[in-house]
Amino acid sequence: MTKLQASNTLIVHAPPGAGKSTLLPLAILEANLVNGAKILMLEPRRLAAKSIAERMASLLGEKVGQQVGYRIRFDSKVGPETKLEVLTEGILTRMLQQDNALDGVGIVIFDEFHERNIHADLAMALCRESQQILRPDLKILVMSATLNMPQLEKLLQCDTVVSEGKHYPVEEIYVGNTDLFTVVEGVVDTVVRASKEQQGDILAFLPGEGEIKKAIELLNKRIPDFAIHGLYGKLSPTAQQQAIRPHPSDKRKVVLATSIAETSLTIEGIRVVVDSGFTKKSVFNPRSGLSRLETVAISKDSATQRKGRAGRLGPGVCYRLWSKAAHQFMEEFKKPEIEEADLCNLVLELIGWGVDDIFSLAWLSKPPQGSVNQAIETLHQINALEHHKLTEHGKRLLKIPAHPRISHMMLMAEELDLLPLACDVAAVLEERDPLPQEKNVDINLRIEALRRARKEQLHQKGLAKLEKVANHYRKIFGIEPSNAPVDPYQTGFLLANAFPERIASARPGNNAQFQLANGKLAQMSHQDDLAHESWLAISHIDEREGLGKIFLASPLLPTDLKPLIKTRRVVKFDKDKSSFIAENQLSIGSIILRATPISDLQEEENISALKSFIIQHGSQLFSLSKEVENLLNRVQSLRIWKTSLELPDYSIQALFERELTWLEPYLYGIKRMEDFTKLDLYSILKHALSFEQQQALDLLAPSHFQVPSGSQIPIQYQADGMTPILEVRLQELFGMLETPKICENTIPLTIHLLSPGFKLVQITSDLRSFWADAYFEVKKELKRRYPKHSWPENPLNAQAVRGVVKKK
Repeated sequence: MTKLQASNTLIVHAPPGAGKSTLLPLAILEANLVNGAKILMLEPRRLAAKSIAERMASLLGEKVGQQVGYRIRFDSKVGPETKLEVLTEGILTRMLQQDNALDGVGIVIFDEFHERNIHADLAMALCRESQQILRPDLKILVMSATLNMPQLEKLLQCDTVVSEGKHYPVEEIYVGNTDLFTVVEGVVDTVVRASKEQQGDILAFLPGEGEIKKAIELLNKRIPDFAIHGLYGKLSPTAQQQAIRPHPSDKRKVVLATSIAETSLTIEGIRVVVDSGFTKKSVFNPRSGLSRLETVAISKDSATQRKGRAGRLGPGVCYRLWSKAAHQFMEEFKKPEIEEADLCNLVLELIGWGVDDIFSLAWLSKPPQGSVNQAIETLHQINALEHHKLTEHGKRLLKIPAHPRISHMMLMAEELDLLPLACDVAAVLEERDPLPQEKNVDINLRIEALRRARKEQLHQKGLAKLEKVANHYRKIFGIEPSNAPVDPYQTGFLLANAFPERIASARPGNNAQFQLANGKLAQMSHQDDLAHESWLAISHIDEREGLGKIFLASPLLPTDLKPLIKTRRVVKFDKDKSSFIAENQLSIGSIILRATPISDLQEEENISALKSFIIQHGSQLFSLSKEVENLLNRVQSLRIWKTSLELPDYSIQALFERELTWLEPYLYGIKRMEDFTKLDLYSILKHALSFEQQQALDLLAPSHFQVPSGSQIPIQYQADGMTPILEVRLQELFGMLETPKICENTIPLTIHLLSPGFKLVQITSDLRSFWADAYFEVKKELKRRYPKHSWPENPLNAQAVRGVVKKK
């Protein structure tokens, strides 16, 4: 508390269950550390935000909405006495847009910051900007059990308080590696095993809702005496509370959860954790403008969080469905969402905030250039930006708590007197499909079901949530609902405004495949009612290799598309034809309605087309030799070791996503696909550096190291600046006492010592120690296998040799 009083920024590192989320905020409130100003605490998940607020209020003997309240999307409980508010991060971003200085707020607490939610990264960047320019008195407190501390400390330039907290030991049991195809069965088997071997309730982590439902079905048969509950984001609040609270009849309980249960949430009675080692995440592809759901292995920090759930109430056990050896190779930290997400909302918020250069903010992880470019392009398409400046339309979009696409659709509907329909469409787009078993992709079936339920006052679970969202939007615009029959072409027109790049026309000869305006192909079932439509407006689509899968769409009238038809001069390089295409096209995006050849083609147009083609396909077009890869790693490493050199970013991603100025002079000879592989990338990339940078590279991060035998051994560099590797036969190092170093004698090399047959026999970063001890063990093993080679008793006095010592 003393450190927080003396500083405006602090990091608190404490294990799961230490009281970070409940006791510390209450202590700040009780100590009146911010002189009566408001305390805002950000939580990455809605369920956790409500649960934590309720817990803190109960500790004060109060109801939520008195001193402690919460604000989450579509729900809030705050009152005039509320001094501590628990928010989800998107709510804070809205507050910052309305009041950049956050007047009346004394401290912002970022809880569970390790989750690296995109809203948390944005809120952190904006709070730091406000703190530095408008509110130097504003305090920022960052809390987590598993953070990359050095990186965060460097960014925030602040101290870290480490607390052991009150936590109990958790035994780790490694069950063995499980793959994606058997993950449900593996978790079920392990839960059954744990139910027999351990006491207390069990929390099992599975990737997603589908796996949870399958596991519930299997466990109800195998351990019928247990109460089996699911826990995931789309579950109703009542079902979520049943999973969190103790069973009313004291039955042992198994809770099958997604990563929603990793942090902050305390599930009472849990003593055992079963961790599948997998999670689901949405990955956005800026080149296509589409997202795909991937099941991926978790990182070590997530594994630590999950394990910690078993040690909150007493000693626990964590069963891990991977091996102890595999654990060592897991990523240390999960990838920040900002590196993989759709950045449309983030870019709009920042431009609305007044940020001219998005990359100038103090990001913990900078947003990728490609994703930012994609977001800017989308915002221009929906008239939110003009010449990279916010339009009046864009300013209105900022005031609506929805994705910019959906906000744009509703504002367009307002002009056309279609707002009641747009509010219903928005609800269907944002929430879980109310007809999950419905194979038909027509979104109008969902809207009709919603309107029927509203008209007949039915209370179906999925439809009730849709109506709540739709009603929220109707209140914003001050309109009444409509239960009239739906015109599907009006729905299609609204979707076309929200997703102009996903307007699709039927491919000739196949009534289930469609060409999207963004150039992608997509398909649906041949039995689907929309399979025979000529034009579609698609909202939900999963990007897949070759053909995307359509989940939600609406039919579209071609006459409604007239405002979107454009005449364009198109010059592009076609991969399949291995040649240039130059045409004047009448088109909707990539959907070509008519094309005529261009006769006056300029060389500059070819170069521009090649650059676009290279940015689209990336490094796979070229022949990246080991020498080229090592050059990139040398530059990247030296860029980390010697920031004063101001070396450019030579990562593959950066090289092939920017303006390609380093490559442009060499593109004039490219006519066919095979010409790409003929380019000497090593020379091109090295000479793209200044003469001074090339000299520094060769001096400080040389490509080779001369060993005592006289051999020039290549040094293997790592892209992240980790210790370089020198693979060399043991006999070539005789006489070398000290571990070799580079970069002005500051970076030691890790030596991979090889046998005469080039097999790895020892890894060392301390050559002196190796000669003193391990050498003699290695010698015993290898002398029998390589008797013709030199194995001296004193290797430091022996002559280094490249091969067999010749007899005189």
